[in-house]
This record gives sequence, structure tokens and C-alpha cells, in this order.
Amino acid sequence: MKKWSLVYICMTLVLAATLSGFLKQDELTYFSTLADSTFPRPSNFPAPVYDFSKNKFTKIKVELGRRLFYDGILSKNGTISCGTCHIQAAAFSHHGHRLSHGIFDSLGARNAPALQNLAWAKAFMWDGGVPDLDLQPLVPITSHVEMGESMANVVEKISKDPYYPTYFGAAFGNREITTARVMQALSQFMAAMVSANSKYDKVMRKEDSVTFTDTEAKGYAVFKAQCASCHKEPFFTDFSFRNNGLYPYSEDYGRMGITTRQSDKYRFKVPSLRNVALTAPYMHDGRFKNLDFVLQHYVIDIQPTDNIDPLLMQPSGRTGLPLTPADKEALKAFLYTLTDSTFLKNKGLAEVNICPSCIRY
Repeated sequence: MKKWSLVYICMTLVLAATLSGFLKQDELTYFSTLADSTFPRPSNFPAPVYDFSKNKFTKIKVELGRRLFYDGILSKNGTISCGTCHIQAAAFSHHGHRLSHGIFDSLGARNAPALQNLAWAKAFMWDGGVPDLDLQPLVPITSHVEMGESMANVVEKISKDPYYPTYFGAAFGNREITTARVMQALSQFMAAMVSANSKYDKVMRKEDSVTFTDTEAKGYAVFKAQCASCHKEPFFTDFSFRNNGLYPYSEDYGRMGITTRQSDKYRFKVPSLRNVALTAPYMHDGRFKNLDFVLQHYVIDIQPTDNIDPLLMQPSGRTGLPLTPADKEALKAFLYTLTDSTFLKNKGLAEVNICPSCIRY
């Protein structure tokens, strides 16, 4: 047993040394393939909101951000990465988990939202508490129920890593590692999470003669009549904060916690419906396990809480949306057309380790 353990250790050390030497010898060749490029803006999308003049879009920054995104080095004990709660196959949501999970089996207070088309958003988190994509990673990294780390420690750990300084040098012109540069690399990767190649997009762009089925077309008509005011195309969100009539199970007051305005009580960010078939459970607290429960809520379970959105009030005074069972089935069929398999399988967004030592636990 000891003999085989020794052989395994030797083989591991040889492999690590080989990979390390390969990176050192070929790093310039590798980095040269990551030439500067323009941001991949889809033809049916407006100009992004994110200011790339302050953080120029380059492939090497995206690649550096990708490695940081999937690296447990950002957390206190090395066990939690951004990718832990934001899984690509689920449109970078935490599919199947009602609330986010953190270090030491900590449980967060909210559902981890999907990450997509963030370069067009003006505020982040369910309550909009972060006004800039460059600042967003600070929240999970420093939260005691998520990554539980300080940026001073993150910078120190990354600076001592045998691989990261080379990447930072290629991305920023020198090997200095700062909080701002870590944030900019992460925001570049998150900005690159562009979802715009679903069946819906192909129909809208008239590509490859793709068309909706009759049921999907009916669902699209229902969507435009009942849902599009809040879930505005092409992002399927208007990026606003609204009270959608959820029963308040907790003292999470949403946007009010940021603005302190009573008028913002129970208002949460309107999520995008892109890839919605894959991002269950739903709502800010993950209370609904599937789309059927979501639609049931909007038809019969709207609660007339403080600041209920007026769009959810019918002329008769009743709450909810007037959807028939046939409407709901058609609407679900349309929502499935928002699934973007290209985005979900994009290898440039997939999990990756910077080096053999990047498995931190």
C-alpha cells in the first residue's frame, strides 16, 4: 500500500511539474491567441449599459475572470467558488436549491439568480444594492454566509499563487494584483455571459426559417398581453423593482432595505425569463419549485400586500392575471423557446482550473 501511495505521489508531482513547465514555456504563445476583441453584442440587442471605456473588453481579461470565477481561492476556506452557486448548465443559477449555500454549510437568505446579459443591467442583486458590475463580486466574497473572505486576503492569496501573476500581467500590462483588477476581471467574464441564441431569438432574427409552433405562437401572444410590461423584450426584464404579491414569509423587505423608502417595501428585481425553464426554483426566496406553481401564483395567489404592483390588479378589484388553463399551457410552451443551448454549452464560459493546484480543498 505504501509503495503504491509513493508511486501515486511521484506521478502527481511529475504531472504538476510538467504542466507548470508547459505554461511557463508557452504562455506567450497562449496569450497571443487571446488578442483584444470587441464585445459580442447580439444584433437584436441595444448598446450595453456597462462602460467598457473604463475596463476595455479583452479576451485575456475574460479568460482571467473565468479562472477566478471557478476558483475556491476567493473563499475563506477554499471550498466555495462563484461557480458553486452559479452553474452554467442551469444558466448560471443554483438549480434545485431554494437558497444559496456558503462556507461551513451556511445558508443564505435568497435564491442565487441566473447570470446572463449582465452588461445591460444597471443594478445587481435582488434588491439592487450594487450599482456597478465591477462591484458586484464584493458582496458574495465578503458575505459571512457565502464566501466569508476579505479582499485583502484574496489579493494576498492570488499574489502568492504561482500562476495568477502571469495572467494579471498579460491582462493588465504588469503583474500587480489589486482588488480593482480582481473585480474588473470577474466583471469581464460576467459581461461575456451573453444569452441571445434561443429559438425565440432565431425567430425574431428570421434565421434558418425557424418559426414558432401554433402553441408557441399562442403563448407569445399571451405573453405580450399579460407579461411583457415587466418582462420586456429582448432581455425579458425591464430591470425594475416590483412587488409581485408574494406572501411575506420573512422580514426580507427587498428594495426597501437599500433605499429605506416605505414605497419600496417587498419590491424585488424583475428577473429575466431567458432560460427560465432551467432556473428553478423561482422567486427571490426560491419558494416555487416549477413553472406551474409560478403561474398558479399569478392567477389565484397574488397577495394584496403593501405596494402591490398595479399591473396585478384587475379592473374588478381582484388580484392576479386572467389566464385560462389553455393560456398557461401555451405560455409555458413559449417560455421554453427562451432556452439558449448555445449559451448553456459555451466552452468559453465553462468551468476551468488555472493550474493543478487550483483545486483548493
